[in-house]
Amino acid sequence: MNLLVNGDAEQGSGGTAEPVGQVVGWGVRQGAPALVGYDVGDGYPTPDDPGPAGGAAGGRFFSGGNSPLTTLVQEVALPASGTTGRGAVDAGRVRYVLSGWLGGYAGQEDGVRLSVEFRDRAGTPLALSVLGPVTAGERGHATAMLERRAEAAVPPGARSAHVQLSFTRTGAGTSNDGYADAISLSLAASGRHS
Repeated sequence: MNLLVNGDAEQGSGGTAEPVGQVVGWGVRQGAPALVGYDVGDGYPTPDDPGPAGGAAGGRFFSGGNSPLTTLVQEVALPASGTTGRGAVDAGRVRYVLSGWLGGYAGQEDGVRLSVEFRDRAGTPLALSVLGPVTAGERGHATAMLERRAEAAVPPGARSAHVQLSFTRTGAGTSNDGYADAISLSLAASGRHS
């Protein structure tokens, strides 16, 4: 189960290349993202470009809009009870998977970084995983999104997760062509006994 709200850019306003002021489920910390439709064209990813299976069925993806740096964040409270609750976390029996499809435009190095930082009840960072950015070389200098994922144990004492998408424009032009879709954070009981 994905703990993130609107990890697929489908909810709320958007659908064009125009930046939006708010994104359902996410806090806009910097810049102004765009929730671009796969049908927009004009060089943006289409259903024919490499990306998430069925991405076009969903219809939209995240982009950095026209800001040099665009940052979206989501704070996730970890479950209090159950097989992935606090007792299991503190016993080292919960694993997480952070995943997303990350990419960019043609030969440009604009990109996006996806990270999760686990924090204790006081907000102190305990562990960090970072995915991306996917380089133009990794994309074969083509417009594409590639899947990236990280999996590890949730650190004992963790009570929340700070998830961040950071889109960076590196070259000329006005568009921040870092792209992301199908962003997910999930937990699973590892079955390891202490």
